[in-house]
Amino acid sequence: MLGKGVVGGGGGTKAPKPSFVSYVRPEEIHTNEKEVTEKEVTLHLLPGEQVLCEASTVLKYVQEDSSQHGVYGRLVCTDFKIAFLGDDESTLDNDETQFKNKVIGENDITLHCVDQIYGVFDEKKKTLFGQLKKYPEKLIIHCKDLRVFQFCLRYTKEEEVKRIVSGIIHHTQAPKLLKRLFLFSYATAAQNNTVTDPKNHTVMFDSLKDWCWELERTKGNMKYKAVSVNEDYEVCERLPAYFVVPTPLPEENVQRFQGHGIPIWCWSCHNGSALLKMSALPKEQDDGILQIQKSFFDRIYKTIHRPPYEIVKTEDLSSNFLSLQEIQTAYSKFKQLFLIDNSTEFWDTDIKWFSLLESSSWLDIIRRCLKKAIEITECMEAQNMNVLLLEENASDLCCLISSLVQLMMDPHCRTRIGFQSLIQKEWVMGGHCFLDRCNHLRQNDKEEHQRQLSLPLTQSKSSPKRGFFREETDHLIKNLLGKRISKLINSSDELQDNFREFYDTWHSKPTDYHGLLLPHIEGPEIKVWAQRYLRWIPEAQILGGGRVATMSKLLEMMEEVQSLQEKIDERHHSQQAPQAEAPCLLRNSARLSSLFPFALLQRHSSKPVLPTSGWKALGDEDDLAKQEDEFVDLGDV
Repeated sequence: MLGKGVVGGGGGTKAPKPSFVSYVRPEEIHTNEKEVTEKEVTLHLLPGEQVLCEASTVLKYVQEDSSQHGVYGRLVCTDFKIAFLGDDESTLDNDETQFKNKVIGENDITLHCVDQIYGVFDEKKKTLFGQLKKYPEKLIIHCKDLRVFQFCLRYTKEEEVKRIVSGIIHHTQAPKLLKRLFLFSYATAAQNNTVTDPKNHTVMFDSLKDWCWELERTKGNMKYKAVSVNEDYEVCERLPAYFVVPTPLPEENVQRFQGHGIPIWCWSCHNGSALLKMSALPKEQDDGILQIQKSFFDRIYKTIHRPPYEIVKTEDLSSNFLSLQEIQTAYSKFKQLFLIDNSTEFWDTDIKWFSLLESSSWLDIIRRCLKKAIEITECMEAQNMNVLLLEENASDLCCLISSLVQLMMDPHCRTRIGFQSLIQKEWVMGGHCFLDRCNHLRQNDKEEHQRQLSLPLTQSKSSPKRGFFREETDHLIKNLLGKRISKLINSSDELQDNFREFYDTWHSKPTDYHGLLLPHIEGPEIKVWAQRYLRWIPEAQILGGGRVATMSKLLEMMEEVQSLQEKIDERHHSQQAPQAEAPCLLRNSARLSSLFPFALLQRHSSKPVLPTSGWKALGDEDDLAKQEDEFVDLGDV
């Protein structure tokens, strides 16, 4: 139909105006079909992964501008991920592919990473869920890792649009059975390689041998022992099949309250101090049960407060720290600053960026978590104290704080294998409720869409503004358990001076990357992941660009100021003509600098040619080159 004219119906009848305009030649269509066919074999599938539906001639928009430019390709949905295969993707050399993620590609979205799905109908954006009567011309996917993908389906066949949109909605949002999750298909299909050397492989902590190896690695085997009392999960499903407890602790105590009230070992320091965690005893009001709990806790207290365990400091994360509800609410506000669909919306948000960021409280939560981990590190490293983390189930904040402490104190945890083993030990075997916290089964999908949250609501209450078992606590419980508990709970105010001295002293010394590492926790040092937020600014997306990209923008602005000053001087016939020649030299210089392509002139200093007063007016900008590359201070852009 593209090459044929329209035949008139009769004399004097005007030919109708064509309603379709093609900008693609027929030979290009056949060429593209060939490329798509060749690309089908490039889809990387994991063992057990199956393709569910796909659509061709899908346009993936680029996000650095609002001109609707993009790349054509295939959109595929498997039982593990959503993948986009661009037609113009070039085959990478073998040397380059080793630096790529072996599981997830740059244009892949795991099904569990999908947060919200939107469709655009006649320029109107609507949330997509359930069965659709009409299918969108544009698909927008918001991810839990703060990425945003936009796909144009206007040039895709109608049947393919129906299949791919319905498939993505169903497999990302519909309630699921546990056995239908991809991990079961993968576990069945993947080869079961027997690992013999934990030094070179991720430790799974699913055997006594793994725990004994970790005890030996951290020199904790003199005070602690690995137990198998929960083998086959006979005592409690929340605890791992194997774990570590203080050596004098009788194993039958674990069964008493289904693992509650038992100090469980996490990690040992080089000086002999250890990090422990404990799930709180069930809250009871019956006098008889409280007496039993008191007697039980008294025995536990004697076990961990006699040599060789020395002093134990207890951190009650349930009462004196953040609540899960606070974290969830802050995150839901924070993520809205990133999930932006176009550059216009980005710049509109930029006007009130700092106020919105502060109101979310997310960076303050990050700072408080880091500060708590440093306080615990100080107790273990400087005061040689054991630290016991206390939480209702010891499976949320305990996992977080324990992981941060080990990352700061143990260089092994900062290696690839060590970090994977840490996640396996503290989060997977630590009993973190991934299904509930991440809503993998989509059991409360309707409520999640209503609240625009990535995490399901929890039953945890907000943190009370008081200490543990203080005067306002129930009188009966305080009388029965307070005396023993009060010996475990130390006031945080007593350690503030020691913490500040420890923190300042460490940061005043040269950094040993193979030893203790402490992050900065001052307000200005807690920054946003700029490369994710600033995706609408191309310069901020340069890998490794960091401060160089920022400096480039500063140089551009300074050159523009100098150029304007030159024009003003010429207009008023001032006597400062020599100063106006500097911008010309800057523009016409043929020598390339080490900052190319961000700057053209070779300089011995990174400072631009400006009077000293002009440079000082920029405040702290002269320290840009001394700061880390991977972060861009939003206040400097």
